[in-house]
Amino acid sequence: MIGGNESCAAGPIPMSYLTCLTYILGEWTGVEHIEDYLSYAVYLLWVLFPLAVVFLLPGVLIILFYTSILLLHIYKRKNELKEAYSNDVWDGARQISATLWDGHGRIWHGYELHGAEKIPEGPGLIVFYHGATPADCLYFIARLLIQWKRYCHVVADHFVFRLPGFKILLDVHGVMHGPREECVSALKKGCLLAIAPGGVREALFSDEMYTIIWGDRKGFAQVAIDAKVPIIPMFTQNVREGVRTLGGIKIFRSLYERIRLPVVPVYGGFPVKLRTFIGDPIPYDPNITAEELTAKTKAAVQALIEKHQKIPGNIFRALMERFQTQKKEE
Repeated sequence: MIGGNESCAAGPIPMSYLTCLTYILGEWTGVEHIEDYLSYAVYLLWVLFPLAVVFLLPGVLIILFYTSILLLHIYKRKNELKEAYSNDVWDGARQISATLWDGHGRIWHGYELHGAEKIPEGPGLIVFYHGATPADCLYFIARLLIQWKRYCHVVADHFVFRLPGFKILLDVHGVMHGPREECVSALKKGCLLAIAPGGVREALFSDEMYTIIWGDRKGFAQVAIDAKVPIIPMFTQNVREGVRTLGGIKIFRSLYERIRLPVVPVYGGFPVKLRTFIGDPIPYDPNITAEELTAKTKAAVQALIEKHQKIPGNIFRALMERFQTQKKEE
């Protein structure tokens, strides 16, 4: 009896490798005309490939997070590097991490930061609109550290602190849970602090209309008042076009409200143009209430959105902006 691999080579007309493989697979499975099924499978793969890509691309950010964590662990083990930094042994690690994120922002999004000179010397509370991912905030922090030699802490949602392996990353970069006392203390020490009042809810359930979703949150305003620091509004153009969510589906909204975990699927990771714009600082006013300061800050962020973002957002337009050479006026 001649085996399948032998029968492929037999005969006056040798079979191609693909035909041979199909022949062997047909003999092994006992399915007739298996080449028709394979052709259909290849067709489905071709059709569904773009869909798979848009859901897999956001995973690049996860890879970058864990690459940063790996670099921090390597840095921690290199005890001889500690002597190179007299003030803080982690300064070098922050520079390495910032270089990684800034490089990704430059290459993938042509990331730009406009108006950093408006950030006053000393402490300040940076308030920003939250995209589907915090990537734009990370690009901002990295660029601020590399170009302006200024370090910025950030307030993150509680679930971030439960992510496996993230502890060293959060500790090194001074990421906070967000208790009011901790934020006030950091600001009184002279730190810059960034916060998105909309948090995860704004990240998941806002859309290409760039609707600000803050609810009745005004704790950040009270923090600025207690610490006697200015509020600096910030917005990143096209942040919704880089990564989008399926937050418009009601079942995901209901699920989030029940378990308070970001279980809404995201898709995208498109190389759209990202530009972060810093608005004029809102100075400390001892006579203003938290409610009034919240409204004033929300209006300032909304003004940045209206000035720098075409609404509704459009992925194709944002992609084209990525390859334009001229810079948008601030």
